Amino acid sequence: MTAMFENAMSMNDTVHNDKDRFTATELAALRSDLLQGGMIDSYEAAELLQVFLMGRGYGVSPKAALDAAGRVEMAGCALPVLQHELENLALVM
Repeated sequence: MTAMFENAMSMNDTVHNDKDRFTATELAALRSDLLQGGMIDSYEAAELLQVFLMGRGYGVSPKAALDAAGRVEMAGCALPVLQHELENLALVM
């Protein structure tokens, strides 16, 4: 499973470098919020992802946010995975 996340992270670096939507500071703050909550409840983590994106003018599917929260949790809330998931979730309004 680690190899899968390493591949996603390296793919993320090459695909999204030109169009990063979120700053490192924003991502670190979100990661901190997720870790403080212990990410015990995937529904709460998904809600936090939704609030983060909606606060920046993006739409987001609740179901997709729940799926993304699970993947972020499985990756130990690694910043590259968090960024990748957020960029895939963000729907331009």
